[in-house]
Amino acid sequence: LGAGGGSPLSHLLLDSSSGELYVGVNRVFHISSQLEVLSWSRTGPSLDSPDFPPILPKDCSSARLTDNHNKLLLLGGRGVEGEDEEREGGSLIVCGSVFQGICERRSLSNVSELLYMTSNPVDTQYVAANDPRVSTVAIVITTDNKQEGGGAGRLKLMLVGRGYTSKGPGDIPPITTRRLSPVAPPAWPFSQEEELGKLVVGSYSEYNNQFVKAFSHASHVYFLFSRRDMWRRKEYGTYVSRLCASDRSFYSYVEVPLSCVGGYNLAQGAWLGTHQGTPTLFVAMAAGQASTPVATGRSALCVWMEELDAMMRKAQEVCYTQEGRGSSGQEEAYIEYAVSSKCLKLPKDSLSEYPCGGEHTPNPIASAVPLSSTPTVTRTTQLTAVTTATEAGHTIALLGDGKGQLHKVFVRSDRSGELYDSVTVDRGRAVNADLLLDGTGQHVYVLTYSKLSKIPVSSCERQTDCQSCLSVRDPYCGWCVLEGRCTRKQQCHRHVQPNHWLWSFDSANQCVTVQSLEPASQSRDEQTQVTLTVLQLPALSGEESLSCAFGPLPPQPAVVKGTGITCQSPPPELLPPRATGSDHVTLRVSLVFGHVTLCHANMTFYDCGAIGRLNHSSPCMACVDSVWGCNWCPMDQLCVPDQSCPHPTIIHNHRMLGSAQGSCPVVVSLLGSALVPMSFPTALRLLALNLHIFTDEAEYVCVVEIRGFEFNLNATVEKVGDTHTFTCSPHQFQFSVSELQYSAPVFLRRGELRIDALPSLRVKLYDCSAGQSDCSQCRAVPEEYGCVWCPGPSPAPGCVYNQSCTSIPADTCPPPQIIEVVPVSGPLEGGIRVTIRGSNLGMRYQDVEGGVTVAGVQCVTQPESYMISTRVVCELQPSTEQRAGPVLVTVGTSQPGKSRQTFTYLDPQLLSVVPNRGPMSGGTRLTLHGRQLLTGQTSDLTAYVGLQPCYIVEEVNDTQLVCRTGSSNKIAQANVRVLFGKAERTVPNVSYHYLRDPVITDATPAESFYEGGRVITVTGRNLDVVQQPIISVWVEPLEVQRVKRRRRLALLTAKQQLVFNSTMATVSEGCNVLSPLEMTCVTPRLTPGVRVKGVWFQLDNVRVHYESIKGTRFSYYQNPELLVLNRDAPYRFKPGGVIAVEGQDLTRAMSKEEVLARLGDQDCEVKTLDNTHLYCEPPDTQPNSLTDNQLPSLRVYMGNLEVDLGLVQYDTDSMSPVPLAAQVGLAAGAAMVVLSVLVVILMYRRKSKQALRDYKKVLLQLETLEINVGDQCRKEFTDLMTEMMDLTSDVGGPGIPLLDYKSYAERVFFPGQQGAPLSQRLDLPESRRHTVEQGLSQLNNLLNNRLFLIRFIHTLEAQQGFSQRDRGYVASLLTMALHDKLEYFTEVMKSLLQDLVQQYVAKNPKLMLRRTETVVEKMLTNWMSICLYSFLKEVAGEPLYMLYRAIKYQVDKGPVDAVTGKAKRTLNDSHLLREDIEYNSMTLTVLVKNGLEVQPCPVKVLDTDTITQVKDKILDQIYKGAPFSQRPSAHCLDLEWRAGQAGHLTLSDDDVTAIVQGHWKKLNTLQHYKVPDGATVALIPRSQGSVGQGVNQVFQTGEKTPMLEGEEDEGLRLWHLVKSGEDAEIPKHRKSSMRERERAKAIPEIYLTRLLSMKGTLQKFVDDVLVAILSAPPIAVRFFFDFLDDMAEKHGIDDPETVHIWKTNSLPLRFWVNILKNPQFVFDVQVTDSVDAVLSVIAQTFIDSCTTSEHKVGRDSPVNKLLYAREIPRYKQLVERYYSDIHSAASGCYQEMNSTLTELSGSFASEMNSLVALHELYKYINKYYDQVIMSLEEDSSGQKMQLAYRLQQVAALLENKVTDL
Repeated sequence: LGAGGGSPLSHLLLDSSSGELYVGVNRVFHISSQLEVLSWSRTGPSLDSPDFPPILPKDCSSARLTDNHNKLLLLGGRGVEGEDEEREGGSLIVCGSVFQGICERRSLSNVSELLYMTSNPVDTQYVAANDPRVSTVAIVITTDNKQEGGGAGRLKLMLVGRGYTSKGPGDIPPITTRRLSPVAPPAWPFSQEEELGKLVVGSYSEYNNQFVKAFSHASHVYFLFSRRDMWRRKEYGTYVSRLCASDRSFYSYVEVPLSCVGGYNLAQGAWLGTHQGTPTLFVAMAAGQASTPVATGRSALCVWMEELDAMMRKAQEVCYTQEGRGSSGQEEAYIEYAVSSKCLKLPKDSLSEYPCGGEHTPNPIASAVPLSSTPTVTRTTQLTAVTTATEAGHTIALLGDGKGQLHKVFVRSDRSGELYDSVTVDRGRAVNADLLLDGTGQHVYVLTYSKLSKIPVSSCERQTDCQSCLSVRDPYCGWCVLEGRCTRKQQCHRHVQPNHWLWSFDSANQCVTVQSLEPASQSRDEQTQVTLTVLQLPALSGEESLSCAFGPLPPQPAVVKGTGITCQSPPPELLPPRATGSDHVTLRVSLVFGHVTLCHANMTFYDCGAIGRLNHSSPCMACVDSVWGCNWCPMDQLCVPDQSCPHPTIIHNHRMLGSAQGSCPVVVSLLGSALVPMSFPTALRLLALNLHIFTDEAEYVCVVEIRGFEFNLNATVEKVGDTHTFTCSPHQFQFSVSELQYSAPVFLRRGELRIDALPSLRVKLYDCSAGQSDCSQCRAVPEEYGCVWCPGPSPAPGCVYNQSCTSIPADTCPPPQIIEVVPVSGPLEGGIRVTIRGSNLGMRYQDVEGGVTVAGVQCVTQPESYMISTRVVCELQPSTEQRAGPVLVTVGTSQPGKSRQTFTYLDPQLLSVVPNRGPMSGGTRLTLHGRQLLTGQTSDLTAYVGLQPCYIVEEVNDTQLVCRTGSSNKIAQANVRVLFGKAERTVPNVSYHYLRDPVITDATPAESFYEGGRVITVTGRNLDVVQQPIISVWVEPLEVQRVKRRRRLALLTAKQQLVFNSTMATVSEGCNVLSPLEMTCVTPRLTPGVRVKGVWFQLDNVRVHYESIKGTRFSYYQNPELLVLNRDAPYRFKPGGVIAVEGQDLTRAMSKEEVLARLGDQDCEVKTLDNTHLYCEPPDTQPNSLTDNQLPSLRVYMGNLEVDLGLVQYDTDSMSPVPLAAQVGLAAGAAMVVLSVLVVILMYRRKSKQALRDYKKVLLQLETLEINVGDQCRKEFTDLMTEMMDLTSDVGGPGIPLLDYKSYAERVFFPGQQGAPLSQRLDLPESRRHTVEQGLSQLNNLLNNRLFLIRFIHTLEAQQGFSQRDRGYVASLLTMALHDKLEYFTEVMKSLLQDLVQQYVAKNPKLMLRRTETVVEKMLTNWMSICLYSFLKEVAGEPLYMLYRAIKYQVDKGPVDAVTGKAKRTLNDSHLLREDIEYNSMTLTVLVKNGLEVQPCPVKVLDTDTITQVKDKILDQIYKGAPFSQRPSAHCLDLEWRAGQAGHLTLSDDDVTAIVQGHWKKLNTLQHYKVPDGATVALIPRSQGSVGQGVNQVFQTGEKTPMLEGEEDEGLRLWHLVKSGEDAEIPKHRKSSMRERERAKAIPEIYLTRLLSMKGTLQKFVDDVLVAILSAPPIAVRFFFDFLDDMAEKHGIDDPETVHIWKTNSLPLRFWVNILKNPQFVFDVQVTDSVDAVLSVIAQTFIDSCTTSEHKVGRDSPVNKLLYAREIPRYKQLVERYYSDIHSAASGCYQEMNSTLTELSGSFASEMNSLVALHELYKYINKYYDQVIMSLEEDSSGQKMQLAYRLQQVAALLENKVTDL
């Protein structure tokens, strides 16, 4: 819901009758039970000061925009003034913290409908605390109205408890009673009246009760609060107080302190619920921090039951009858709140006689004995809210805490509790004290800071099985057995019967379970009876039965006998097949009731035959060892479930008969070694048992299985007792192996029968030569293998089985042989590892230990890295000097092995590092230079900068090492070091500096084309820290995009392998760092078939995405297209001109300054570049070609894009091909012709020279102007924006001089009228006043009769003498009179408009509302003005005022003629000062008196300004932002020029120094007085004699006349800059010809470009105004446009243009154009002629934008239309979108409109002088009295209502005459 201005959600209210919710904050929300917002209304923030009563903000300077924290939200019942509640739909009481806590009533069905709000609150109506931190609680009660006489009615009251606030009124008691209804004057709603009662206290600040809850029970009202104990210990505690609901005088007030054991003393939330059927108070308590009211996290839930009321009764009784002392004499009750009462000794029956006290009983009473309770549950997080629910007789408390969690507590009968669940609702946000259950009790509404949540109280339905249902231990839940679901108790139909509903919270409950299943397993080949023993089986009725279901098979009937249930197992053929590799299948046996499974168990169906088939090597043992009890038929090789073998011999299952080995025939072991050498004949011997069961004779065969092949060996048998020994025939095994040995299984076969063999029975075949390549490896093989090194010579030397060697085996091995040493160098300090590879390097590690030297230095061998015979690794030891030598390895006593490679001890040195600085984030590429850097292996090298690693990135060579720095967490300098193994070297005398990371703040431009090469200027900080910044572009081919869209995954994978390769996906270019603050980057070249995924700058490890810099993406566009100059032949160029190149998209990603054009070897200067053309100016002479061609070609360079546009040939006088003699002859002949023509030409030239000079001058001016007008616009706009900066900072505060509503209404309703009715008072003699006011009141009642009003208007409009001016005047008078009933006014206006539509539909509907010819049309104007006032104020006012100020500033910057009103800077060509007036800007120092000080103020003026113009500009500057009406008039002041101490000269427009020429007198200017720049001037009051006009000028609208136009002084005419009508007085001698006059006129036409410059400068402000006007439409506009749409539909008008015209005529033309042309209607400003001329053009542009006709312009179009020719189509789109958005938006805004009208009626009605308006209206009634009476009498309805008679009564009262009534 949002916090709306920072104020958190304060209160939640549930309307139990509708189930709807209300939430209070800066807004009031009306929310459905499904959490949908039904209605809402804004209640804050508001301009308010808590220190002052709620008065108008303008009268309270300390008022600030203040959040309106909701303090009370209650259901109000009946209306304030007795309205019918059913009509209202009930009411909502809303009280906030602003305006001293006043309350309002809103409709329950629509909270935006305000039923009551006081417009002028009195102090007795201040209800809630005005401080958001101070609590307020309240409760609405209804009692008998017995104290106000009559006794019949009921009195609705609100009891309010509020804490003490230090600001505002401090005398409001802690508890007060407020009247709700009935309310009759002089009483006020929500007021605190003397007879209504309050809790009187001696000190408001001491008894600062922090209220937590107010609630009612039986006939009492209770308040729960915490405060300091002022009686004894001065500690903070919690109290409950009680009042009789009927006690209007608080006689019955009694309070009791509550004690929650454990130091929990501050109540945080409370709920009155029930426990064990008894009303119970549940309070969330917190432990206070020391002796303060601040709650800590330690908190508890405490519970008080009926003993609370008993304690209160006891305190009353003790104070009434025992003077407050108990039976022991201890004080048990006393009088609290420092009032002058005390406990008494009244009769014993006083309490029963006066249960609610009386005048004679002491009060307010407090118990001295606290009521104690032990915590139900404690928490370490502060509890903030509590509510309770009763479920199946059990009490559940729901607790909210300060961290956004909801805790659920089961409260036992002894009030102890158990927390069983916690839910996180809004992590980290405290739960509001208003925790409410919905009407069904199934959900709880939880309110947090900015969120309303609906949380289920239980999750029973989520538990799908009995076990999960019982395991949640939720008191709400239980398992409904026969329905098979987890439910609340009441939802289970048979919950009253035992074992049918198993309660989750009772740990003794268990699910219905199968205790046993007989049999649990059986052969799948059999069918049998299955018996289930079931615990806790619920009882069934007679006709109900259970079924058994085996897995997916159909259920079968079950027979129930006690706890036993019998079913038939399924037939074998229906059983599902077993899984591959398994010998059984398990089915779930379910006990089913209907579709509900009550319980289940698993039953196994096994397959004995599968056991034998699955165990290939020992099927017999597997069979008799199985858990299923299978037996083995040895003669048939079958595993059977019973004892039915085909042959009589059977081996029984060992689980029944003992050991399986004692029964199955089996080969148990190999006799002798299992090792069998390859290629050497060997005989195997096997030992077998239990073969005696075979009685017949058969052959035995030994079988060895090698790699899937079986080797059959004949066997001979020896029998000793039960054991048989088999000797297999010798066999020489031969096959290749890669390792020393191979393990092969061996078994016996008897005929076709396989004899079982133990799984471990395997022979190990081995080959000595496999993997033993040299003598040492061979001798290292374990002895039992018998491998020896056979030296040869035949076969070749090798490792063989000892009995296969034909010569004597070697006793010793050859000396070691070294093949490779890595590395071949190392540092003097040693510490690196040297790896030696070779052969015969020992048979074990001990052979080489201590036997390795490197270059003569011992090298320590490493045991973990030793490999027999082939590898030795040792650690290099230090050497004192650089040395070189071989590596020696000594094994035993043999000769040492010597390497061919030489190992060198080196002393590496680091000399330098480049660069020596980089960013903290690392990534800088360092190059270290040195000597002998390739010492050891690259893996031995590690580089560091300080403690941070520097990662080596390239192959290291002897003189250079390159690494990339890691990141540092701080700015630091550090040494650069390299470790060569353990040897460390540091770069001497150089530190590397970690500096701050570079930051990029701007990068422009933001676009390039695919060819790249465009320069991006990057600005920021610390850019020079980076060695090589780059710009990178991540690209993705377009085909990948298409593939992604089609989801072709296979193709996508193939493409991505190509595309997302790290090199191909990124294209980069280096950047050039210019300074720490700036660098330039060139955009990379991209192939056109890619999509740009991102652009970033890589500054070492700092990556800056372009989007993060400017918030916009960097864009790549298609390359611009340039067309060749001439396709077939060279382009002919005439020197002195320019070359025009055509193209497309030339400026989309390029500017003029970036384009280079070259013609041959010289530049062609680019003059202009637009989207389709490039103009360049070549050199005067033809440049040289850069190629073999004689002609130069034109090349254009745009970034990386280079385009050859073809050859260019200059047109010059070349050598003639005509022969010389012919040339001479031709020249002589031509000379004669030329001489004869020359005379004619000279005569013509004299005439045309002047014309040509003028023409060239015009051409030059035009050309210069064309180039400069764009630059001038930009410069002017920059100046204007700079000037407007000050103004913008003022706007929103006092910077906009908005008129108050009354002045605004007066100027709109009665334009141009002085003494409008709004400003008048009713001028009557006192003797007549009362009678006239009575008559006007009756007239007002008549006007509120719709029939009368409509008849009255139609009658007036039918009269001949009723002029158009009268119609407008009557409409405005009616608006005034009915302003307090705008809903009614709107309905009347709609009725009249319907009549108007009827008239125009018959004629021409498009003409409707075009003019204001009827009363209703003026009513519509006024109605729009009223409804749009707040829109003007809040939305359109600021841009409109900015436009006015911008126009004024621009106009005043140039000369303005004081007589004609023409200006140099304007948009209106008829007001354009065309003459070139020379002027200079100057600054005057104006002395301004500020209190006692005189301060200089600089003011900019022009030297051509008249003195009055100067005074106006000075007043503008001094009173900047002040309303015009509050300024002194320029005519009341004189301008005094001060030079030195004595030089004071008063300047004026007209004095004796004025220049007179003929009959023209020129107005004096600063230039005339020769006032210098920087002169000091002052404004002084004008002497009385010369005051022409008072300070308080009368406001006038309409056409304004220039200040001095038409004034004549003794026949002289005044002029300022130009003489008016001068064109008509051109001397006759100048009127030579029509052509000359046209040429003379051409020069001033140049100045029309000033209009263009002015338009460009003001464009932003014009756009802002039109966008604001056409932004989100106000409700009134939507309402009225809907009305027009309905009218069109009703009358069958389907032409959209007609409806568009109606809308345009009713809003833009009727209201906005009026406001645009007359800003003085809205602001307190003066609109001069020159400003008015500009506004007229803008208003006309808006009118053109609202028309539907196509906007065509031609050379004859008015200049105004030409100016905005390009903008008007765009504005038209805005208007059309505005209309269509309103049309397509959901209608139904009538209710909202009515609420708005009601609000407007109340807001501004007091501004209207309705009595004067009624009096003025009566003048029209009087004028047409007979016609009005006749019209009323003709109407039958009027006769019934006696309207004519009532009007005659009005006439009698107003005219003081006796009538015939």
